[in-house]
Amino acid sequence: MNPQSQYRLGLVLVTASAIAWSAAGYFTRLVPLDNWTLLFWRGLFAAAGLIAYMMATQGRATWLQFAALGKAGLLFALLSAGAMICYITSLTMTTVAHVAIIYGTVPFLAAGLGWLVLHERPSGTAITASLIALVGVALMVGGNVAEGSLRGDALAFGMTLGMAAIIVINRHNRAIPMMHASCVSALISAAIAWPLSAAGVPSPAQLCDLALFGLINLALGMILFTLGSRLIPAVETALIGSLDGPLAPVWVWLAFGERPGHDTILGGILVFGAVVANVVLGTRSSRKAAMATQSGMD
Repeated sequence: MNPQSQYRLGLVLVTASAIAWSAAGYFTRLVPLDNWTLLFWRGLFAAAGLIAYMMATQGRATWLQFAALGKAGLLFALLSAGAMICYITSLTMTTVAHVAIIYGTVPFLAAGLGWLVLHERPSGTAITASLIALVGVALMVGGNVAEGSLRGDALAFGMTLGMAAIIVINRHNRAIPMMHASCVSALISAAIAWPLSAAGVPSPAQLCDLALFGLINLALGMILFTLGSRLIPAVETALIGSLDGPLAPVWVWLAFGERPGHDTILGGILVFGAVVANVVLGTRSSRKAAMATQSGMD
């Protein structure tokens, strides 16, 4: 496959992964079960899907990769499981739009954690974008108290903080096998949810929807993203990957009529606009710095 075809394939795969990830809110509204039952079955089906894919592509080496997770990989899986629990629970307690907008601030929380834990100084662009995103979240929450739930919004923030921590861990531990860590995370969340989930097996129709929830939203999303991110630049991966935030409320609005308020829409525009601007301007700054360094060496 020539480079141009690889690039196009990468764009398609990462875009498809964003669409798959954006379906979480849709499935939580589609299946009328409590959050613990959703988490249990979603985790089981997602883990089964990931293991099936890894066995088909890696064979027996799949199990060796689980052993290679190490402490960083296990911490990644634990934080991911906690974030997953907060995520699904928040979707059952507040609007999908609120969760999506709060989650949109994850790059800025990751930059803040990197500064606090690893002493990585954020750029002026990142700081400015973070302040704009903060205004967007404040506008959304403050202007639409009746639309969502403060408890649900708080859980969405907890999920976002957990995902930011995962980004920092992964940035400094590139060897973590992502699909294996995601599989362990799904199993951990299912194990935690199991004692609290509803007894018995859901109806065949609900079980089918739950299987689609786990297989499409988590397993397929991770597989597509892992494959696609290898074929396109990191900046484009970040930009396209952030599409899941704006898309999530759209599916719920179209399917269930859950329409976000005006303040939520404006807050979302500020948050996601800040994300895009931060990625684009940050990339330009990095390129200029690289060019200046190269000129100095010449």
